[in-house]
Amino acid sequence: MEENSIMKSTDQALNDDFRKVADRVSFVTIIGNIILSVVKLLAGIVARSNAMISDAVHSASDVFSTIVVIIGIRLASKESDREHPYGHERLECVAAIILSMVLFMTGLGIGLEAFKNIVRGNYSDLQVPGMLALIAAILSIVSKEAMFWYTKINADRIDSSALMADAWHHRSDAFSSVGALIGIGGARLGFPIMDSIASLVIFGFIVKAAYDIFKDAVDKMVDHSCDEATERQIYDCAMKNSNVLGIDLLQTRIFGNKIYVDIEIGVDGSYTLQRAHEIAEEVHDDIEREFPKIKHIMVHVNPMEVSRGT
Repeated sequence: MEENSIMKSTDQALNDDFRKVADRVSFVTIIGNIILSVVKLLAGIVARSNAMISDAVHSASDVFSTIVVIIGIRLASKESDREHPYGHERLECVAAIILSMVLFMTGLGIGLEAFKNIVRGNYSDLQVPGMLALIAAILSIVSKEAMFWYTKINADRIDSSALMADAWHHRSDAFSSVGALIGIGGARLGFPIMDSIASLVIFGFIVKAAYDIFKDAVDKMVDHSCDEATERQIYDCAMKNSNVLGIDLLQTRIFGNKIYVDIEIGVDGSYTLQRAHEIAEEVHDDIEREFPKIKHIMVHVNPMEVSRGT
């Protein structure tokens, strides 16, 4: 009972740290996006740049995306209850899937608009934007790339799918601003078609990022196994116990950002039930200590015949 209480306290401490990091990152990026959206909107209006005004609206939509991240992570970090005995970690994957859809729709909008502009073939009605729009585009690229790395580093630190999805959403904004920069620069040089060509390339990058986020979240939703290297490390950890004679079964499944393990170990069949139970507990504790991401381990003991000398 005391050991279970300690494990629950440890899990809750990890969840608290997980939530604090996510909340801090989300707060910083929300404030950053609000300021950036206002700056780009004013620059777009003053410099007569439709591309910059659209980019401002794009940045404003990131505030909604980050709120989705906050909600998903808060729900995922809740303690287990009677209705959800295995926890709520998969709710973070739901948030990541929602963000991947938003990211895809963002890219699709950019791609369709660019395609329409290219096939239209008439650029005489396009206004030449002012220098202020060019400066705003550069500021946006630097700011969004900084947000991307800040969010990505923290997402890797706490292994958060939703936060990683939000990081790539910031990167998509940086790509969008690159397109705006090329388009504004090209328009000022007399080549407005460059805006649409750059936007099509950006569309490809954004769709690829959306697919990667979606696939990772779905893998975690459908009990995908761990990678072979992790399973081998778990196997080796169990075999370090001198009383474990072999491993008959090792299965893993990813549950949100946690791992569940089922393992069958072979021990000397002449051992008492009490001794076999103690060995199983040792294996259980050794694996949990070495792999903090493992939330639950089920250890089953199989008796093995051991040849003894006469």
